[in-house]
This record gives sequence, structure tokens and C-alpha cells, in this order.
Amino acid sequence: MQARYPPKAMDATPEITRFAPSPTGFLHLGHARAALFAWRRARATAGRFLLRIEDIDTTRCRPEYEAAIFEDLRWLGLDWDGTERRQSAHFAEYRAVLDGLAARGLVYPCFCTRADIAREVAAAGAAPQGPDGPLYPGICRDLPQAEAARRIAGGEAYALRLHMQRACEAVPGPLMAHEEAEGWHECRPDVFGDVVLGRKDVPASYHLCVTHDDALQGITLVTRGEDLKPATALHRLIQALMGWPAPRYAHHALMRDATGRRLAKRDGAESLRALREKGFSAEQVWALVEAG
Repeated sequence: MQARYPPKAMDATPEITRFAPSPTGFLHLGHARAALFAWRRARATAGRFLLRIEDIDTTRCRPEYEAAIFEDLRWLGLDWDGTERRQSAHFAEYRAVLDGLAARGLVYPCFCTRADIAREVAAAGAAPQGPDGPLYPGICRDLPQAEAARRIAGGEAYALRLHMQRACEAVPGPLMAHEEAEGWHECRPDVFGDVVLGRKDVPASYHLCVTHDDALQGITLVTRGEDLKPATALHRLIQALMGWPAPRYAHHALMRDATGRRLAKRDGAESLRALREKGFSAEQVWALVEAG
């Protein structure tokens, strides 16, 4: 398809970028900014812009939302290279990664509910805070293997957590990441604690899937909203553990409403479809994206 919006001047090195929405609702202006940011970087360098559908949450993802993603991107004048990748079709690949980490003693089954964790944190009086809230207090970290195997065989629900201490010890030397606006900096993934990388019913988490797919698809520049910037440290750790290449990162400002709150599906952000039905043109939407 013919792209409507010409990219900026050509740079020297071709970039491979991606736009990776989840089909849990209709796209809004924040998604439009993310898509344009990645698309322009690829097209300005004669690189490749890939589309990935992050649909591992099978309880919330809907076919009609996925169809709307394609429709909205085409309406905006954005083209992509190759066939889109749907994560739900690749659960076996993510499970293989988890199995490999488990064989190295780097993940462990956790049977705690949210209530169990909340009680443990309350009993301790406080808990170290990470980017996503209180850190997991390690209730199941040293659970005997025989007991864990018995509980799994008995059908109990469980999560697979990264043993953060062992994982960090398995990576020699400082862990570095390159942020486009800042250059190289040292990462501290330990601030995330023992994060969940998979569950009994969902074979992988966002953090595992995104790093796996970025490596598989040869992404050279990860572009995404500034709210995901802290996750870079955790993603660099997973990449280092798996021997995957490290892309560079560029985090852009988020679209916000008149009160300064970031646009989000859960808060009812007005969709691109709604704007189109109101009579907005794609050019007017781009003007909103670039001014916001």
C-alpha cells in the first residue's frame, strides 16, 4: 500500500522497528503517536516497520479489535512490512524459553494468590517497592522441588517467577542499555524483584514475549512510550540470559488529556474510530498527535 505521509530525510543505517498493540480495545491517539514514531524511523532509513499483535491475554483480546487495528492503520496511511505476527500462535516458543530458564534454576513455581502476597506484606509491616509496586516477598522461592511438583500435579494454579538474584549473578559484568536521547547507561533489573514470566494458563508474560519477539524479528530500535522506560532494565536482563542481541531504545512522550492524564483504553480514551465517525480526517489526527 502507498504510505500517505512521507518520512523525514534519509539516515545512514536501516532500522527495523515495530508497532505492537494489544487487541483489547480500539486504538486511540496514544497508539497513533506510537505507530507514527516507529513507522517514521523505519521509513526514514529505508528500513522495515513490522506489525505485531500482542494477544497473549486471550480473555480480553477480541477479533473485532484486531480487525480494527488494521483498518485504523491503513486509514492513517501507514504501511507495514511482511505478515503481522500474532503472539497467541507462538505459545510453544515462549514455553520453550521458560523451560530452558527452569532447567538452569532461574525460574521457580509460585502458588501464591494476590491475597497471600498482600497478607505477607502486611505482616512484614512494609515491602520494598519496585516500578510495578511492592516486590514479591519470596514466599515460594525456596519451596522444595518435590512439594512444588506435587502441587503442580495436583492441578494448583501457579506462576513462574524469575529468581532475580540467580539471574543477575548469571550475567557477568555490568548490564548496559542504549537510550537514544541519553546514550549508554547501566541497568538495575533487581529493582523488579522476582517478576512473573509465565503462568499455568498463559505460557508467558509481556516481558518474556516482547524480548523473545524483538530478538526473533531482528528489531534494531525499540520505540515505545516513556511509561515503559523502566522495563528496559528487565528486558536487557532477559536478553543477556538468553544470549539475544540488545536493540537500542527510544522512548517518546505520552499523549495526555486536558487534565494531564495519559490516554488509556481503561479510562475511555476516545478512539480513532470515534474521531473518524465525527468527521476527522487522517491529516487532522496526525496534527493532533504531533501537537499533543
